[in-house]
Amino acid sequence: MTNTNEQSVTYFSAVVHLAQNRPEITACFLSFLRNDARNAQTLYILGDLFEYWIGDDDDSPFVAEIAQGLKQLSEHGTVIYFIHGNRDFLLGKKYAKKAGMTILPEVDLIELYGQQIIIMHGDTLCTKDVGYQKFRTKSRSWWWQAMIKSLPLFIRRKIAEDYRKQSASATAMKSQDIMDVTDTEVERSFVTHNSLLMIHGHTHRPNIHHVNVNGKQAKRIVLGDWYDQGAWLKFDKDGYQLLNSPLK
Repeated sequence: MTNTNEQSVTYFSAVVHLAQNRPEITACFLSFLRNDARNAQTLYILGDLFEYWIGDDDDSPFVAEIAQGLKQLSEHGTVIYFIHGNRDFLLGKKYAKKAGMTILPEVDLIELYGQQIIIMHGDTLCTKDVGYQKFRTKSRSWWWQAMIKSLPLFIRRKIAEDYRKQSASATAMKSQDIMDVTDTEVERSFVTHNSLLMIHGHTHRPNIHHVNVNGKQAKRIVLGDWYDQGAWLKFDKDGYQLLNSPLK
């Protein structure tokens, strides 16, 4: 569990989906790191920083540029934490160290300004998406990851690109209900972690939801994606606010 100073400012962001073919998102994110994020003592990146991740041995200039931007923010004094998403779950300690990030468990409980807060990517809350949950279980196993990492880099890149296309087609055919969180799973998480505040990404539906948990009012904050704008949550002792900036 991490603890944040009462006088500090904390930022949360997720579902950035950085990719070489989306230079406007990359430019916006790097601008965010150089400017807004420097006002924060801590930055939590809650998964899907990248559109896909094929391994820490990817030495492309693109991933190196992102690592440099993150590292510069870290060296400036902002502590950066990272939770794996459904697109970049293979991101490992080697790249995290290069980028100045600390990897957290897939679900973590932090203490922030006197509140216990659950943070996660959010994909585990979408239990109605049975097909994805089966793939998630398989892809998090040691044997599957070992098999993938043993393949040549160019083959891994081809697999990731093919999977991205298949995923987009499958998503287009799924109902909105399946793609969103399951209420019972959200409530279970609140009860399990004895918390009344949750922050996550994944669903691409930024909002602040009010949830009744055993007669108590809880809140679930959903972070926005970076497809059409930069998006993050500012959190300080006075409260929290979903913010955004135009793509640059």
